[in-house]
Amino acid sequence: MESALLPGIGTQVVIPVCAIVGIVFSLFQWYLVSRVKVSSERGGGASSPTNNNNKNGYGDYLIEEEEGINDQNVVVKCADIQNAISEGATSFLFTEYQYVGIFMIAFAILIFLFLGSVESFSTKSQPCTYNKEKLCKPALATAIFSTVSFLLGAVTSVISGFLGMKIATYANARTTLEARKGVGKAFIVAFRSGAVMGFLLAANGLLVLYIAINLFKLYYGDDWEGLFEAITGYGLGGSSMALFGRVGGGIYTKAADVGADLVGKVERNIPEDDPRNPAVIADNVGDNVGDIAGMGSDLFGSYAESSCAALVVASISSFGIEHDFTSMCYPLLISSMGILVCLITTLFATDFFEIKAVKEIEPALKKQLIISTALMTVGIAIVTWTCLPSSFTIFNFGAQKVVKNWELFLCVAVGLWAGLIIGFVTEYYTSNAYSPVQDVADSCRTGAATNVIFGLALGYKSVIIPIFAIAIAIFVSFSFAAMYGIAVAALGMLSTIATGLAIDAYGPISDNAGGIAEMAGMSHRIRERTDALDAAGNTTAAIGKGFAIGSAALVSLALFGAFVSRAAISTVDVLTPQVFIGLIVGAMLPYWFSAMTMKSVGSAALKMVEEVRRQFNTIPGLMEGHAKPDYATCVKISTDASIKEMIPPGALVMLTPLIVGIFFGVETLSGVLAGALVSGVQIAISASNTGGAWDNAKKYIEAGASEHARTLGPKGSEPHKAAVIGDTIGDPLKDTSGPSLNILIKLMAVESLVFAPFFATHGGILFKIF
Repeated sequence: MESALLPGIGTQVVIPVCAIVGIVFSLFQWYLVSRVKVSSERGGGASSPTNNNNKNGYGDYLIEEEEGINDQNVVVKCADIQNAISEGATSFLFTEYQYVGIFMIAFAILIFLFLGSVESFSTKSQPCTYNKEKLCKPALATAIFSTVSFLLGAVTSVISGFLGMKIATYANARTTLEARKGVGKAFIVAFRSGAVMGFLLAANGLLVLYIAINLFKLYYGDDWEGLFEAITGYGLGGSSMALFGRVGGGIYTKAADVGADLVGKVERNIPEDDPRNPAVIADNVGDNVGDIAGMGSDLFGSYAESSCAALVVASISSFGIEHDFTSMCYPLLISSMGILVCLITTLFATDFFEIKAVKEIEPALKKQLIISTALMTVGIAIVTWTCLPSSFTIFNFGAQKVVKNWELFLCVAVGLWAGLIIGFVTEYYTSNAYSPVQDVADSCRTGAATNVIFGLALGYKSVIIPIFAIAIAIFVSFSFAAMYGIAVAALGMLSTIATGLAIDAYGPISDNAGGIAEMAGMSHRIRERTDALDAAGNTTAAIGKGFAIGSAALVSLALFGAFVSRAAISTVDVLTPQVFIGLIVGAMLPYWFSAMTMKSVGSAALKMVEEVRRQFNTIPGLMEGHAKPDYATCVKISTDASIKEMIPPGALVMLTPLIVGIFFGVETLSGVLAGALVSGVQIAISASNTGGAWDNAKKYIEAGASEHARTLGPKGSEPHKAAVIGDTIGDPLKDTSGPSLNILIKLMAVESLVFAPFFATHGGILFKIF
């Protein structure tokens, strides 16, 4: 067969160069954000009106100067609040990583022991899994290198989450201070900060994976099958850390949020983020550890797993058989092109266009999705025609399927555009600019019960179109290129991950900015600007969760196909009892997992509510604003509760594949994976969208931007109180259970793939006995 236009040496240069470009661009964005000084000086950096030509309002006078407010005191307060949030987030993550580090080492030992025991720790070469006539590296090598790649993935995931959290806590006060000059300024700071996280994560994930492949190649040589089987540990490491980051961070943020809302807004009738509320710092810390660090680790895990699934299939296709390095690295080249496309896309938001009014914020974020998708379609075409031969074969459950390069282009493109459709459907159901959320807000007229009913109905209905989009993507990609097609379709959906994460991280940064404005006692007009940024961020956060769930469905299906092939299962027959019991148990697992995480949030919130009530009742002058609340105790409650409560759900996800594989065998495990995938996707989408709709229904009433909204308000009215209750119920759905479920379905799949050799050799103990 013919070779690709791009030679192997070109691939060796292009991938690391694109990754380094992404890292440099993110550092440049960080530098631009850092020019906004958190100090009372007016002369330096981006704060200076003389440094700009009035673009995005840089030449405006500060609102405080117009209103005669002491600018220096405001800035000092913002700096103090930012430091408190940053210290709380860093303290929580270090505490969490201590526990996660112990798990990481223990699980790495387990991987080595299980995979090494497949051939009794033999150092002799063995027949290859898919070609018995060839000899491959010993099982002991697979055990060692899988363990190393697991640790690499875990460490990269932890670093990704930590860096994202640091830039978010660095940028929140700067966004608040820039809001004094115009909404356009604040938007640019928040978006650039999100871009730092997006590009760092995308580029680091790509670079570490590429370096690992090249280092492993020094030992494996041309044994691509063994090399990429070992590299799947990278995806397992990434997702296992993401699980604890998502669950722990989600419990932390929602315990604080629910406690702050129930006592502050409902019982005491004080504004959101009021400095008198003892839980307000913990609430702002939670936005960073849950929505930033957790989401970063989550999407890194999806990227690592879809890359690994595609590489495993490629290694046993004509790419691996003919040692065509460029074609084999097609998944990495797609991600490399994604970094360049997202770089150009980011400039549209920060440099090419300016935002002058509040109403332009959400359209600007939506344009980011459209522009990146359109440019990436062209980018995929370029990569496909330069990096793939016109015709090749792809491994398809024991046979080689002939595929044309244009068919593979369609596989990636259908995943990319399915992601955009999921994003816009999510936006329609969660943005208060459209009728579904406005209907939910209107239902608050008759109390919290009708609000809850309307919100649940909206969430269930919002599942329909995303599932059809995923189904069409699966059908098209599988028809053209079997399981490899599904893996690259998932990569297509994740190819614009840098832009997706920038938009997603923008939300919590804007939320924190609003909280800081309220706590620092800044002008009401500034709070209106930060609220507008936050409302758009709520919708984009929901879009980010939609992307994460959709990509998780495709990733887990691709991993499922790789597991079935690796475990030598000829067919998965649902009519056999072994498979059917797995199917029905697997479908139950997302419900069990959701119950555990929801109850964890409830238990932690209960302690938070009691502490906030205690402080209001026992600290003299707190309600009048004469005394300072004890923020540290609330931060400690959230930290202790989340660390304690994240362990049982994490154990459920990590132990299920091991228990099922060892005791019931690979057929039952294949049923468990299929069942968890099918039910988990539905619950995740409905939970995330229900929570997002309730949140924005509350903000719709609070903003009072339309005649209809004003009839439901103002803050403190009965409809508003009903909306706050709905938002409180939705918080754990949209920020804890929903987003964590996509990790459940893909983590179980990648764990099963890593342990497949052990399960195939030693699994099914109970069925062997009986």
